Parts: sequence; C-alpha cells; structure tokens
Amino acid sequence: MAYPVAIAVTPPAGERDRVTTAFRFFLALPHMILVAGPVTFASGLLGGVAGFLAFIDWCAIVFSGEGVSGIHEFLTFFLRWHTRASAYAMLLVDPYPPFGDADYPVVVTVVAPTSPRDRVSVGLRLILIIPQLIVLTVIALIWTVITVVAWFAILFTGRYPEGLYQFALGSLRWSTRANAYALLIVDEYPPFSLD
Repeated sequence: MAYPVAIAVTPPAGERDRVTTAFRFFLALPHMILVAGPVTFASGLLGGVAGFLAFIDWCAIVFSGEGVSGIHEFLTFFLRWHTRASAYAMLLVDPYPPFGDADYPVVVTVVAPTSPRDRVSVGLRLILIIPQLIVLTVIALIWTVITVVAWFAILFTGRYPEGLYQFALGSLRWSTRANAYALLIVDEYPPFSLD
C-alpha cells in the first residue's frame, strides 16, 4: 500500500537557471519567513499558525476521534506550500514558487484519513515522531551539504549532478511525509526511506 502523501517533482529540462540559482537564498527568503526551511516542523509565520492549529486538532482527535475538517484543509495547504518552497530553496526546481496554491512543478497529493482517527497514535504523536526527527536531522545536514555542492555545480556547469539530485529529492519526500505525520494530516507512520 502506498503512503497517503505523495510528492511528484518535475525536474527542470536542460540547463538550469544560473542567475536565479546564484541568488536563490535571497529569492527564497520571503517563502522561508512564511513557511520555513525543509526539515522543520511548523516554523515560520504560517508554520506557527499550523503548529497551533495542529495542537487544536490534536485535542479534538484525542477526545472525539475526529479532527476538524477546516484545520485539516489548512494544514494540508501549509504542507503543499512548505514543500514547494523547500524544493525551490534546495535547488530542485527553478520556477519561483507561488504564494499559496497554484500550478507548480512540485505536486503534493494527500489522501485524507477516514474517520474515526487513530486516537492512540495521535495522542502519542510527539513521542512517536522522535526517531524521525533524529534521522531527519542527519539527513538535513547531508542535504544542506549536497545543496551547497549542487549550487556550485549549477553555477559552473548548468547541471545538478544526478546522484545528488536523487538524494535531495528523496530527502524532500521523506521530510514531507514526516511533516504530514507530525501535523496530524495522516495517521500512517512515515517510512524510513528516501523513496
């Protein structure tokens, strides 16, 4: 059975945009201020709102067995925006990401959980996510080094080395699945996998 959060990225065709790559950190700043970096759970301005709403949803699920649909929709919206902004910041795509939802070469598909929700796993979510956080911290450090190497490679050759690109793409997928789990968007435990 496939995980209920899928990430599809359409890589840039041909040579990469060296100018936007050179200034990517500065270009990505508005998105990072709003939705934060790649392996962060609910940080940034909207991330703080997402974290607060996830806590309200946590209370609702633990006590009633069902989440609040409006909160689930906002958290899913936040996850999609966060993933697009992360892909842009980490050089996986070149087009500037939209502020909010719009067509983009990074597509996040979420299959919403059916009611009733798993109250035990939701109640223990902060404990259950710890192994993911530990591994993703290491992955994030590697991903950051890869992004710096890719930044130089793109500037000098116009290409993101394929092996490094696949690792970065896998890191994005893994962190997005972990974010979805941490924000109570899904109940299935994320696999320890870059696939």
